[in-house]
Amino acid sequence: MLSPRVLIPFMLTGTIWGSTWFVITGQISDVPAAWGVFFRFMLATPALFALAVAMGNRLRLNRAEQLLALGVGIAQFSGNFLFVYNAESHITSGIVAVMFALLMVPNAIFARVFIGEAVQGGFIGGSLVAIAGVSLLLVHEWNAAPLGGPNGGNVGLGIVLAIGGMLAASIANVVQANPTGRGVPMVSFLAWAMLYGTIFDFGFAFVTLGPPAIPTAWQFWAGTAYLAIIGSVVTFPLHYNLVREIGAGRTAYNGIVTVCVAMLLSTLFEDFRWDALSVGGMVLALLGMGLALRSKQRR
Repeated sequence: MLSPRVLIPFMLTGTIWGSTWFVITGQISDVPAAWGVFFRFMLATPALFALAVAMGNRLRLNRAEQLLALGVGIAQFSGNFLFVYNAESHITSGIVAVMFALLMVPNAIFARVFIGEAVQGGFIGGSLVAIAGVSLLLVHEWNAAPLGGPNGGNVGLGIVLAIGGMLAASIANVVQANPTGRGVPMVSFLAWAMLYGTIFDFGFAFVTLGPPAIPTAWQFWAGTAYLAIIGSVVTFPLHYNLVREIGAGRTAYNGIVTVCVAMLLSTLFEDFRWDALSVGGMVLALLGMGLALRSKQRR
């Protein structure tokens, strides 16, 4: 874990993903959330296909693989991100990041239901501690702005949207783990899934919002490029190389780095105010995540 080839990508992926939650807030301040999602993946999709070609991965998928990519693309790159972008219109980006750190919980539940993967007692106990911590953070957010979140929205609605995004991402995670998904090179599969999700994002945005007003501010496109290239394309190879180097269980600990970075940025730039309730919630959330991931790694 302390060798540079492990430690550097471990910290880099956690830090980059932690920063993306805050960058999203700048995107949704300039365009409606649905168009913000589309612009992000409009840039990321060709870059991901280019990465697959550079890695020598096959791009041709058979019918079953294409159908799987379609389902994952709509769940992951449409449903998940549409929920997340809209959630950040209502609650602090760091809180959304902490909620998403609990993605391991619906992942475990869906994996148990659909592919029969067992769940250890230690994982359940750690998850309950983490959920209690996140609940305290959400109570803090509600007390700070029950009817008008940090961006003028509704905190309760933001929580519901974040949960919706978490469930969509979890479904995508579990579905792609079936034998069909495991038979496709990961970057190629993600490229096709992202393409389908981008097409759906465009259709959804056009039908619900009408033609987009193309932003002209360089800050918007700089943020979009960061989310697309750095936050989506660069981090995937680093992440999956870590999985090969140290295993999926240990790699998952970079989610704790992500949460810490996201909450630091919310404190610095979104005026998140810490008190005893939020500090206690953060400690419980991090402790619970660590316990749950440690149990899963041992299994």
